[in-house]
Amino acid sequence: MSVIFNIPHLSIELTETLQTKIDHKTKPLGALGQLESLALQIGLCQNTLSPQLSQPCLIIFAGDHGIVESGVSAYPQVVTAQMVSNFLAGGAAISVFAKQHNLDLWIVDAGVNADINPHEQLIAAKIAKGTQNFLTQPAMAMTQCLAAMQAGADIILQRYSAGCNCIGFGEMGIANTSSAAMLMQCITAIPLPQCVGRGTGLDDGQLQHKLSILEQAIAHHGTLTDPLTILSTFGGFEIAMMVGAYLKAAELKMLCMVDGFIGTAALLVASKLYANVLDYCVFSHVSNEQGHQALLSYLDGKALLKLDLRLGEGSGIALAYPLVQSAVLFLNDMATFDEAQVAGKNTPL
Repeated sequence: MSVIFNIPHLSIELTETLQTKIDHKTKPLGALGQLESLALQIGLCQNTLSPQLSQPCLIIFAGDHGIVESGVSAYPQVVTAQMVSNFLAGGAAISVFAKQHNLDLWIVDAGVNADINPHEQLIAAKIAKGTQNFLTQPAMAMTQCLAAMQAGADIILQRYSAGCNCIGFGEMGIANTSSAAMLMQCITAIPLPQCVGRGTGLDDGQLQHKLSILEQAIAHHGTLTDPLTILSTFGGFEIAMMVGAYLKAAELKMLCMVDGFIGTAALLVASKLYANVLDYCVFSHVSNEQGHQALLSYLDGKALLKLDLRLGEGSGIALAYPLVQSAVLFLNDMATFDEAQVAGKNTPL
């Protein structure tokens, strides 16, 4: 593999001290539930007792997929480019949520099958105008896959250099739930029917057709075991860029927020390349797309929200970000029993 990363395990040196700080806040032990483990994780990521969130950023990677030719989506491919324009115009759900929560929003043309006009929020990183149809051939050449990973890593380095230490990845790409399902099945060996969902809203007949097409693709390519080969065979340019982005963000010890099914499938690949990447990841929500819960269970991931979302775009990240803020704020600003002169559990009244 020519794209190399150095991702250490989280340092556990501060674990006991951080936990003591959490436990001495004016609350019963464990009363803030998942926020407490989140605060601990963020403190360990930053290796400090007083973590800060700096220039939080959400990046949407967009790319088209050749498999759309086989009728696996309820929407035509042109919607990818149209939605990119919608993101840049500020009209999409993620545009609204990012603005609401003061998240810097960037859109990456990873491989949209159209020419996108320049825009101050657009990062032009097109590998090609969409992947090949993986029903009959690999979605991308290995050189393209590695180039996409490197591009994703380079984009993260740019955001880190601009002061960002908390980042999340969304995606846009008609038919990319098919790619995500294939990545999931090949890597986890979970039966394909449990990996394949309705995506853009397929009815029962369309869902069965999608499953049939993906079964044919698996039969055509045979058993694959190498994560990069699986990614290049069935992935998309936006997914490959997310893989590189996760790995670079973890290498830089940034907090990575994970969105739904496609984002988690990209993280699955990244984790098979470098297992320590998971130490730096926060799962924002459980998607309503079939397969995501099983994928989270496989990765031992505990999501912050369950809102029946299946939009993509990083929408779950934007909605969960205030919880990350709350975890940092209570750790830094909430009074201890001593400071508030409140009797603790083991303090005599």
